[in-house]
Amino acid sequence: MPGGPAGEHRPVKVMLIGDVHGNLPALLAVIRHAEQQGVTRIWNVGDFVGYGPYPDEVVSYLRDRAALNITGNYDLNVLNFPAKAEKWRHSKHPLKYLAFRWAYEQLSSANRAFLRALPPEARLKAGKLRVLLVHGSPASNKEHLTVETPVARLRELARMADAEVILCGHSHQQFARQTDGVWFVNPGSVGRPDDGDPRASYAILHLKHGTLAAKHYRVVYDVQATVEALRAAHLPEAFAQMLLQGHDLNAVLAAGQE
Repeated sequence: MPGGPAGEHRPVKVMLIGDVHGNLPALLAVIRHAEQQGVTRIWNVGDFVGYGPYPDEVVSYLRDRAALNITGNYDLNVLNFPAKAEKWRHSKHPLKYLAFRWAYEQLSSANRAFLRALPPEARLKAGKLRVLLVHGSPASNKEHLTVETPVARLRELARMADAEVILCGHSHQQFARQTDGVWFVNPGSVGRPDDGDPRASYAILHLKHGTLAAKHYRVVYDVQATVEALRAAHLPEAFAQMLLQGHDLNAVLAAGQE
């Protein structure tokens, strides 16, 4: 399932993923599901690592599958950990600091180099469509785009992007919205859903004759296998609860599950 650029005129069926966050069982589950749908390519909008117990394995897997990858903000934070460690020791929540440090330590030197070499965005043509992959938005890899993002903001971003299709992640929310003829599509999070549904998220894109159709999926995977791997690595129970509950760390901590 290669991830390289789409042909100029051929119809393309693409698996769109993002925010795997070190969760290999979830990634393998969505890959299997997509292969059953006849998908021919993988496009990944970043955040390979973070909180999950398999950061190095996730990077290696997507490298081996020749996916079209860009880097996410969490990937960059992990890579920057040695330079920022002292500052973050005082400014980050201790569990977030630990997540950065642990992920960095688990990555092989080859996979660190691979992540560092990835671009922050990717542009390609799929038939007549100009496609832009970003992690957050065309303006920032930390901007959350959601179903509630105002139309006025999407119009600003569409003008900035110079593309008919903008593929994004970061917010962990599945959506497909069209504004002024420009599609914004987010596949949700493969490995760390935040909406109270622990199932893995991804999307399939059909690009044909200058048109786009996007279909979102939720896939059951072996959450317990990831949880057991977290516990075997002696990582905080809050990380396990994030996966079991389908909520982010802040929500888990607020619920008293530290």
